[in-house]
Amino acid sequence: VLANEQVIDGKDERTGQPVIQKTMEQWFFAMTKYADELLSFEGIDWPDPIRIMQTNWIGRSEGADVAFTTEHGDQIEVFTTRPDTLWGATFMVLAPEHPLVESLTTDEQRDAVTAYQNETARRSEIERMEAEAEKTGVFTGGYAINPVNDERIPVWIADYVLLTYGSGAIMAVPAHDERDFEFARQFDLPVAPVIHPAGQDPLQEPGMEASYVGPGVIVNSGPIDGVATNTEKGRKNPSVAATIDWLEERSLGREAINYRLRDWLISRQRFWGSPTPMIFRDSGAVEAVPDEDLPVLLPEDVDFKAGAGNPLNHHDAFVHTVDSEGEPARRETDTLDTFMCSSWYQLRYLSPDLDSAAFDPEEAAYWLPVDVYTGGAEHATMHLLYTRFFTKAMRDLGLYDDAADAMRHHGRDPAGVFDEPMLMYRSQGQILGEERAGDRIVVDGARDEGHVVASSVRVDPTATEGDGLVVGEIVRRTETVLQVRTERETVTVEVPGSATVDIPAIPGDNDVNQLKHHLEIQRMSKSRGNVVDPDDLVTQYGADTVRTYLMFAYEWQKGGPWDSRGIVGARRFLDDVWKLGTIEYAAGEVSQETIASLRRLVHQARSKVDRDMAAFKWNTAVATLMGLRNELQAIARDASVSPEAWSEAIETLLLLLAPIAPFVTEEIWHRRGGESSVHQQAWPVADAELAREVSVTMVVQVNGKVRDRLEVDAAIDEATATRLALASEKVQGYVEGGEPKKVIARPPKLVNIVI
Repeated sequence: VLANEQVIDGKDERTGQPVIQKTMEQWFFAMTKYADELLSFEGIDWPDPIRIMQTNWIGRSEGADVAFTTEHGDQIEVFTTRPDTLWGATFMVLAPEHPLVESLTTDEQRDAVTAYQNETARRSEIERMEAEAEKTGVFTGGYAINPVNDERIPVWIADYVLLTYGSGAIMAVPAHDERDFEFARQFDLPVAPVIHPAGQDPLQEPGMEASYVGPGVIVNSGPIDGVATNTEKGRKNPSVAATIDWLEERSLGREAINYRLRDWLISRQRFWGSPTPMIFRDSGAVEAVPDEDLPVLLPEDVDFKAGAGNPLNHHDAFVHTVDSEGEPARRETDTLDTFMCSSWYQLRYLSPDLDSAAFDPEEAAYWLPVDVYTGGAEHATMHLLYTRFFTKAMRDLGLYDDAADAMRHHGRDPAGVFDEPMLMYRSQGQILGEERAGDRIVVDGARDEGHVVASSVRVDPTATEGDGLVVGEIVRRTETVLQVRTERETVTVEVPGSATVDIPAIPGDNDVNQLKHHLEIQRMSKSRGNVVDPDDLVTQYGADTVRTYLMFAYEWQKGGPWDSRGIVGARRFLDDVWKLGTIEYAAGEVSQETIASLRRLVHQARSKVDRDMAAFKWNTAVATLMGLRNELQAIARDASVSPEAWSEAIETLLLLLAPIAPFVTEEIWHRRGGESSVHQQAWPVADAELAREVSVTMVVQVNGKVRDRLEVDAAIDEATATRLALASEKVQGYVEGGEPKKVIARPPKLVNIVI
């Protein structure tokens, strides 16, 4: 059993074997019951992109359910967001798997319909939903009656309609739906306009070049002719509201809400995963494994070669069990989706050794909900949505009741605490592979049917065309086959085991696996050969250097390409911190002005780093600490501050750097005689008065162009800033003694004079 994402062009992405879809009996969670609650993000601080992705995934649509009737008397219920266009429906489309396809199909169309159904079964839902795919379909030969005008319209099947969405049937209004319009043109089906576009001539058919979706007035629609229509959803659109009322008055339809979200399929037909704790009795009834028998454990002696499919099916000791009455029964062999475990793992962290419950209520009362959670945006519609659902379902099952009682006992109000799993969520960016030039090689050998079989390969950065049979850069390597870009073409070079490989930069015997191919900036992947192993970096530079570089080099929520040269700067920074923190400082000629300046910088650093840490701006936090490092290096050379001011600055540097470089700061802290751990000290608090700048550089502009810069008091008022700007000699040359039209003062940073 494969996921949709594992099916490419109707085949298993790994084996290339054809894939077909079959209906299976599996286990689901009723996640759709929580659709509306999952659409609310009240009380949580999650990024807009994640909210938007979840909102779109849930896909709440407002409209109406309407029943069409086949010529055999069967009803085909459709959900539509535009019931006001019912009078423009000229055909219907069912999912190929729809149960009424069999009765609708005529003998003349049966072979074509069956062939199309078989073809569709080999495509994944993702492939079927591709907007750019060519529209395909087959006429069933059957017809249905439109309930609003009793017109007889043909019924088709097409793969872009899914049985798992809505009712698996749609009414097609090609004049006002792009997909329906393309389908109608593909199969020469009628198009009937029912909206007169606002401010335009009436739509003429034949002659329409595209569907019209926009505001206007309803036409050709009997009881709702002349009603205004707009692009709002549901009853906010007057024509939709009028149609719903008309349908309900006549029992032809009803107002409805539909969701793109489906119930969560938790069954997996594989060994790895938590066993589904359900038992099938001989009577056909299903019962849950009793609590005292949980958890159900996977057998450790499973034979993965015992037969096809899930190996648990062939493990008799696991499959055969007894029911609650001691009678023989069969255990469910489907395992659970692994997202099941990750949906509540944060709760198990509260008390991982507790064997009497999932978590300790006292611990939950203290810690929940999670304050800050980080992860990848790719989990937006899976893990992050599942864990929100899990939290709400557990709340409704009463699994937090004991924790809520504990909270009340400790004076904490549990209202709303168990509605969401995490209060704040932030997505981290991704570190991409570094761009790298491939080795320039000289290949000798023989040409053989369009490629070259090498007898020797030599790396030579200075080689030129003519130095060998093939000279160029390796742009790709797949095991022993190279793609070499020469000045004129790209040549395929096969390097057999008998060929010699010479890489002067690598001592000893060389082989083809040591040749480097060109790498673009792209996602890291073993197959691309651009993975950077952090363990290797830690061995070479130390954990603190790696941590500091990762936090400094990238905006945390954006990421970027790896730069193997940049990590050296982080190492130099920590080396400097080590020297500053371990030197024996002795004051020379002390300057009160320098002390004030240093203390101001120290308290500015405290304020800036504190804000940046809370905002996940590690890169600018490190940059601030590097600036403090620079100032301390200068002071260390001239010894111009008191020992007290020096110690305050060094301790601040260590405390602010500790979360980023925990090991080196701990070592320096102890070498300086610090008590306990640096990580157990109070976080430095900035004094706003000490951090306040005494003077700042004020930019003076004339008509938006910089004409002067003045050093002014940081507390300068608007009148003084204006007076000083107008008195500037550089500005006087532009004003030429006249009165400016306007002066825009934004002290202490800017004054703009308009002349």
